[in-house]
Amino acid sequence: MSDTLTEEDRPHWQVLLAPPGTEWAGRARYAAAMHFFQKGEMDAETLEIYRICARLDHEDPLDVMRRWHVGENWVSRIEAARRA
Repeated sequence: MSDTLTEEDRPHWQVLLAPPGTEWAGRARYAAAMHFFQKGEMDAETLEIYRICARLDHEDPLDVMRRWHVGENWVSRIEAARRA
């Protein structure tokens, strides 16, 4: 998994870093996650969490990943970016 973002990645990355809660946020996160999945930077299990949460705008997919012990590398990557 690459930590280097391209110009194409940046808008998708910003969507993933946005806090949950706005209308359509879940669907936007799923679309952004699909971008990284297609690039090979996210595994299918992690993408599935974003799919499940797509209709749950107020649910943080990272919380679900932690509960289900899925996507630990992805959770770490997002958390590091949120702290930066």
